[in-house]
Amino acid sequence: MKKITLFALLILLTGCSQDWFNRLSRKAVEYMDGNYKVTYANGNTEKTWVVKNGKVTTSEKGYYYFWDENKHYVQTPMENTFVEEF
Repeated sequence: MKKITLFALLILLTGCSQDWFNRLSRKAVEYMDGNYKVTYANGNTEKTWVVKNGKVTTSEKGYYYFWDENKHYVQTPMENTFVEEF
């Protein structure tokens, strides 16, 4: 986690665009096994999944893909979706 924080700080100091930084951070999530809480919130709709010892990956189509703790395959749009490591 320290390496990612240091890398993110370095990127911010170099003056990259927010869009580029978002793409980079999404790519970083792809390669890291870990425990994540994924929340999709849009208006009155809110759904949360837990990913244990797994990955949350992305695609150019604008979706997150992952297997939740109940071994269900989930696809959720990146827009209005939040991924938190715990």
